[in-house]
Amino acid sequence: MIMNKDLTVGKPQTVLWQFSLPLLGSILFQQLYNIADSLVAGKFVGENALAAVGNAYEITLIFIAFAFGSNIGCSVVVSRLFGAKKFCELRTAVTTTFLSVGVLCAALMALGICFCRQMLGLINTPAEVMADSQLYLDIYILGLPFLFYYNVSTGVFSAMGDSRTPFIFLALSSTSNILVDILFVTAFNMGVAGVAWATFLCQGVSCVLAVLALLRRLRALPASGKPPLFSWPLLKNIVVIAVPSTLQQSFVSVGNIIIQAVINSYGPSVMAGYSAAIKLNNLVITCFTQLGNGMSNYISQNIGAGKEERLAPGFTAGLRMSYVVLAPIVLLYFLFPRAPISVFMNEGSQAALTTGVQFLRIVSPFYLVIVVKLIADGVLRGAGLMSQFMISTFTDLLLRVVLCIGLSSAFGVVGIWCSWPIGWIIGTGLSLWFYRGFTRRLGRP
Repeated sequence: MIMNKDLTVGKPQTVLWQFSLPLLGSILFQQLYNIADSLVAGKFVGENALAAVGNAYEITLIFIAFAFGSNIGCSVVVSRLFGAKKFCELRTAVTTTFLSVGVLCAALMALGICFCRQMLGLINTPAEVMADSQLYLDIYILGLPFLFYYNVSTGVFSAMGDSRTPFIFLALSSTSNILVDILFVTAFNMGVAGVAWATFLCQGVSCVLAVLALLRRLRALPASGKPPLFSWPLLKNIVVIAVPSTLQQSFVSVGNIIIQAVINSYGPSVMAGYSAAIKLNNLVITCFTQLGNGMSNYISQNIGAGKEERLAPGFTAGLRMSYVVLAPIVLLYFLFPRAPISVFMNEGSQAALTTGVQFLRIVSPFYLVIVVKLIADGVLRGAGLMSQFMISTFTDLLLRVVLCIGLSSAFGVVGIWCSWPIGWIIGTGLSLWFYRGFTRRLGRP
């Protein structure tokens, strides 16, 4: 059943709700991969295992940055071609991305295998968690092709207005991941390796299903003649979007690694508490980043169709939708943070629990600020305004890193947590300023 959706017709608020809810569900299930790893490691292996998985996760974000950039670059270009009904070029854009991603993925795997331990050393990984952190990373790197091709495939589905198909794949595979995690760790006593292999297997199944479904969907699109497999001009268009997105995510990852290095100096208990809290934090940020990506698809399709008058109403509708979804999360994290944090902890992990609760109480109220930036960034990406997008994001990141280092020496870990809200407030102000400049050029209020 074809589920492509034209985002250029219908009331923007209704269109975005219908498109974004499955998208939000997809990213929730995607995050279950990492949350399940930490949850099973913390509950069934121990505090050091939780610290090891959380520590390795900061390195994996570098690889995720490249996969995210590939997703966004392909998605924005395909959205515009879909909106313009240029289906032959659309198919070429997808195959061009697939071929290019294969080369990129091979290079990253080689670098990761060669320098895994050195990267862990750079973030001051304690000796007691080094072996498990490296083991987790080694297995994760073997699964990079699954990560990349799944992200590109779901990006294409979203670009064509289909957010339900990725949701179905992820719901099945992430649920399986939790069960396989527990099986490998409890029944087979595989420890951190079991957590990593479970993710490898289940993400692999999700990737294969997504790619096969995408190829079938592409063959169903009307196209005159056989489209070429590769196009340098289309690759250039994809790279123009992908490289800034990758750099943005990479610098965010590097910034997070620097912050992780500061946190590691406080010992395994603080590391474990931060690992649990940052998973919960990233769950929120990633979900609303994905909504911002959905906004990019909406903006790009409408620009491709020449319907610029729908852009500003779409931004307003996106914000309203985001606040409806966000409100209960803020209340949970701020008023009852022990409940979600304790899911990752054993009863004896009181120091780690206190750390996680403290982080969530300081950071969670400012989700109401950062969500504005994420939706505005979606507009900037969809419109191809990548330099403005990068400026606001790098400013946020740079402030967070500098403040983390500076405030930690004066206020300890509380100072580190406070660096998030300050960076978010300033970054959001910049994104809104760039968005307003864009709408003024369109002649919109």
